[in-house]
Amino acid sequence: MPDVVARPIDETARARLVAGGVDPRLARLFAARGVTDVAQLSPALPGLVPPERLGHAAEAASLLADAIDAGQRILIVADYDADGATACAVGLRALRAMGAAVDFLVPDRFRFGYGLTPEIVRLAAGRSPHLLVTVDNGIASVDGVAEANRLGMRVLVTDHHLPGADRPDAACIVNPNQEGCGFPSKHLAGVGVIFYVMTALRAELRRRGRFAGRAEPNLGALLDLVALGTVADVVRLDANNRILVAQGLARIRAGECCAGIRALLAVAAREPRRAGVYDLGFVVGPRLNAAGRLEDMAIGIECLATDDPGVAMRLAGKLDALNRERREIEAGMQESALAMLSGVDPGEGWSLTVHRPEWHAGVVGLLASRLKDRFHRPVFAFAAEADGRLKGSGRSIAGLHLRDALDLVAKRAPGVIERFGGHAAAAGATLAPGQLEAFGAAFESVARELLSPADLEQRIETDGELGPGDMTFEFAAELRRHVWGQGFPEPRFAGRFAVESQRVVGLSHTRLALALGARRVTAMRFGEAGPFPAAIDAVYRLDVNEFNGAETLQLVIEHWSPEKKGTVPGNRPL
Repeated sequence: MPDVVARPIDETARARLVAGGVDPRLARLFAARGVTDVAQLSPALPGLVPPERLGHAAEAASLLADAIDAGQRILIVADYDADGATACAVGLRALRAMGAAVDFLVPDRFRFGYGLTPEIVRLAAGRSPHLLVTVDNGIASVDGVAEANRLGMRVLVTDHHLPGADRPDAACIVNPNQEGCGFPSKHLAGVGVIFYVMTALRAELRRRGRFAGRAEPNLGALLDLVALGTVADVVRLDANNRILVAQGLARIRAGECCAGIRALLAVAAREPRRAGVYDLGFVVGPRLNAAGRLEDMAIGIECLATDDPGVAMRLAGKLDALNRERREIEAGMQESALAMLSGVDPGEGWSLTVHRPEWHAGVVGLLASRLKDRFHRPVFAFAAEADGRLKGSGRSIAGLHLRDALDLVAKRAPGVIERFGGHAAAAGATLAPGQLEAFGAAFESVARELLSPADLEQRIETDGELGPGDMTFEFAAELRRHVWGQGFPEPRFAGRFAVESQRVVGLSHTRLALALGARRVTAMRFGEAGPFPAAIDAVYRLDVNEFNGAETLQLVIEHWSPEKKGTVPGNRPL
């Protein structure tokens, strides 16, 4: 049973926020998330870190401006996830608006794998580009960049992944995480990096007089795409990323988003004017990712790049169908994985490495995420390739930096991993044939070295108890107006409720009528049909339920246990 604990609060920061005019309830939430000054809460664009602080962005701008001035062909090489797709769409739209001759190429993950590989470079060469621009990849593409150089193509790398030991010999590299880059927001997604490069390019073209006598491109119109890629890639929502997401959501809610995002919301029956982070991360993002997982991310990129509403709707419908297929595949894989692990006590191991020959390579990352959540262990799930290699995706818990762990595995078990890359929380790896057992043993050894027993104890952090007077629609609507997400979690509260009634809806969900003193509220527990006892200790979030045009308060229960004597651990009222 997970421990339920309250987030620690910097009381000095909370008092400073209240003194600055922040609602005391919100001040407590923000202080618990590291906000120390009112200025950190402003969603205004002037609060963004300026492009000049992003290392080598000015050099990238000069490289691109030279190509535009010379009429050279530019080819964007994208990644096949939502971050890569939105980054590609941002690059296409911005470069075209600035007069570039630009097209894109996205690798088929099943034929070519990830990144700017030599095979992809040779494929790109068939289009005779002068300049290759990577988005959301390239920092590890040492061999691919070398092949591009050999074939006479220059390469501009824009990426945000952690660099490896060797640096590609590109004409320019823009990555906030490379050595020597002083950009303070190290959590930019790939789409954020290319957006900054496009901003620097516009400034460079302005300096060259390119816009004399005509309007400059409005790059703010691309912020809906930046917001989508930032949320979908689950990067930390630091102050800079929160501004990017808030501005993008504002455009979507105002009906000013691109045709592709509007269409993807429409096929999911979501209204743009009510769009929030949830819609980007769990509605639009998965539909976009489904193309890269099951078929061809070019479908997603074309959906985001078109201005034709009819084309966008046709492509969004295809993405929606692929997402339904993805869910079915994932459900089957999860069932087989849990059956395989049914006799395994996760307490015996500090990590999980799983594989089945029939698993789909495009869905192993989602499976790893589900297993990580279920067992609270770092997980790698692998699918087989035709040549006997295993391609896997991993997800980690707090306390284990996954890319660093893979680096240790590669050094201690030479020949097991052929290539790897990623972040602290998510990474990918390709194993040489017959090396699954060796990888599992080495990964387990590294996990035991880097983790502590406390790291394996699952904890649910809350923001304490919410008084009955604050359990209102108005407060729920106020919370909804702010940007929450990875590293800046949406508020969760803990409380003890009497269960006055309950009924199953939609086969596997439960609608409950709860009582907290004299306060009566409606709640939903998704994915569980009950029955629930007469009283429960619950962790929940405030939600605005929309039905038949009406909006009402609803609690969404995320964890519960039968009522226990004493207080819920760590609870304090707002």
